[in-house]
Amino acid sequence: MEAVDKKKAAAFWGLFALIFALVPAAGNDYYLTIANRILVWGMFAVAFNMLFGVTGMLSFGQALFSGLGGYGVGMTVKYLGKAWFLPGLGLGVIAAALVAYLLGYLIIRAGGVFFTILTLAFGQLAWQITFRWYNVTGGDDGIQGLVPPGILSNRVVYYYFCLVLVLGSIWFLRRLADSPQGLVLRCVRQNPSRVRFLGRRVRRNQRRVYLISSVFAALAGGLMAGIDSSIHTNMLNWTTSGQVILMSVLGGIHQFFGPFIGAGVIMIIEDVVGARTEYWSLIIGLVMMTMVLAFPRGLVGEFALLKARLKWRALERAERS
Repeated sequence: MEAVDKKKAAAFWGLFALIFALVPAAGNDYYLTIANRILVWGMFAVAFNMLFGVTGMLSFGQALFSGLGGYGVGMTVKYLGKAWFLPGLGLGVIAAALVAYLLGYLIIRAGGVFFTILTLAFGQLAWQITFRWYNVTGGDDGIQGLVPPGILSNRVVYYYFCLVLVLGSIWFLRRLADSPQGLVLRCVRQNPSRVRFLGRRVRRNQRRVYLISSVFAALAGGLMAGIDSSIHTNMLNWTTSGQVILMSVLGGIHQFFGPFIGAGVIMIIEDVVGARTEYWSLIIGLVMMTMVLAFPRGLVGEFALLKARLKWRALERAERS
């Protein structure tokens, strides 16, 4: 059975990589940009769901870390030059890791709704500082012209660069979710008292997954800076955190790949609706509300449930015959 599951997983990942690898063959920069945004937002959503869906910690401040990743690239390129794009990406990830490590000791002990409020508070604090510190960060104008150096300035090459990083990141997160550490994180969500009874440190595991989720959020923000060739203060705003939460809920918070599917659906809906009406935000809100109410387990969760029901009915028919 395990060998069959591994074959199915390998086939799925192979198909996934093949689909995205063939996007540049369309020869359309527009489709390339949409696919790249889906990849990066999908990675962001999957990393966030390690925090929310797996461990049960709802953070409204993950935009803080995606913003640190983006501004790590933007500030480095602005003051040191275009050649520093990749070092800036690394600096943004390191800065996010340090901030997450320090914040973890401050806010995780609060727990529950207090944890959620504190993440929102620190995220909005960073947004205000970035917005007001105009001479350094560019304020609401952001920083423009962030073109990756050398061969990465080619949009197709940068797309494949993002694809490799996203595939590697999701592979790592999947291994973590399926590991004994991932089992402990699920137990932390379900029964932290039992985890303590078994000799495991709940807060240490919570800080660990908070740090990991924040690092990949920063990586997503840094990659997005190269896709959009700019950064802006909205990267740090609570609406960015809200969007990634919606992606996770829409796709299915208890399905590993659900948030990625949710990210793809939201990106496509925003693109299609936004191109056709000025009331796009209202229509998107109504569509999202309807989808969440119609699919309470998320798109992937509902599909898995439907598949299980069909399989069960097939077995019942086979027994009767």
